[in-house]
Amino acid sequence: MSNLFGALIGAAIDRQDGDSGIKGAIVGTVAEGAIKVLAPIVVTYALGWLVQYGIGKAWAGVTGHDPSKRTDASAR
Repeated sequence: MSNLFGALIGAAIDRQDGDSGIKGAIVGTVAEGAIKVLAPIVVTYALGWLVQYGIGKAWAGVTGHDPSKRTDASAR
């Protein structure tokens, strides 16, 4: 039942080209499976980046020094 939604969308898209919709149903099912696997990874990465960014901004606010901006000669 969970793959039915992706299969129906894929078939509908494939039928717009005049095809039977079988290939679109298969592609839609595979795409839905890939999204189910990749979505948690992307959300976890985005959340981690947001936390790291927030901590950096908070640190810069407290100390007045932004650790992401290097001022030494090796940064040039």
